[in-house]
Amino acid sequence: MLSDSFEGILRRDVRIVSAPSAPRKFRRTHSLRSSLHKQGVDAGRATARQSDEIRKMKIGAKFATVTVFLCAGLAPQLPAVSGQTPAWTTDSVLRQLDEQAGEFHSLQANIERTKVTVVVDDKSTESGQMWVRRDDKMRIELTQPDPRTVLRDGNMFYIFNPKTKTVEEYDLGKKKSLVDQFLLLGFGTSGNALKKSYLITLQGEEVLDNRKALLLELTPKSEDVRNQISKVQLWLDESTWLPAQQKFFETGSGDYFVVRYTNVVRNIRISDDRFKPRWPKGVTKIKPQG
Repeated sequence: MLSDSFEGILRRDVRIVSAPSAPRKFRRTHSLRSSLHKQGVDAGRATARQSDEIRKMKIGAKFATVTVFLCAGLAPQLPAVSGQTPAWTTDSVLRQLDEQAGEFHSLQANIERTKVTVVVDDKSTESGQMWVRRDDKMRIELTQPDPRTVLRDGNMFYIFNPKTKTVEEYDLGKKKSLVDQFLLLGFGTSGNALKKSYLITLQGEEVLDNRKALLLELTPKSEDVRNQISKVQLWLDESTWLPAQQKFFETGSGDYFVVRYTNVVRNIRISDDRFKPRWPKGVTKIKPQG
């Protein structure tokens, strides 16, 4: 802002120059002082504009600071990005199994079973297809290298060997739950049921056949089971919550067998005929004791 004394001088100069009888030197003085006045006004306006710009910049800086502060304060409350992988714990996995168990009805899958004998470093693999229903029904058709049929229908369990034309028949009776721990582990098994039978440790996440899987290590609580199997590793496919792979460690010998499941189709309709114990004519039925 211009000083009061400078404004007074400018006003006097204007009155003197506007008089009709003003001498030439006063007109020159007026012209000079008018020029100075214009420059002073322009300078004042420039200073005002600069002050306004500085004020706006300060306001903008304060707004930016407040915005950053608010965003920083809100950031921890924002929801997780969709698709973000959750941090699984043993308890959260078991809860998920509880939820999924009620939704499981049946499945069809390819199966590959590999037995490893550690002492002689021997490995043998057989493969085929399997069907499972939650009403205690299961059928495994092994095709390679030698055909065999494994059938479960309620309490009855069968192993058919077409080469020898024999079928072994077992009434599971009290051993039903023991057999299920081996044959149907993870197929519709709830978290609570798993916790009753095993000590459970979550080992982490792995990728099997381009599928994310959670690895659980299971130690049997039952002495009868531990006499045969010291521990089980179970890989759960995160997309289906069904087994992608199982690894059973035999007690004492260190031998183990791995069962891998691929091309799993969940909750398809499977006819009762698939689980009927129908064998070719002339087969010999064997009922092993014990």
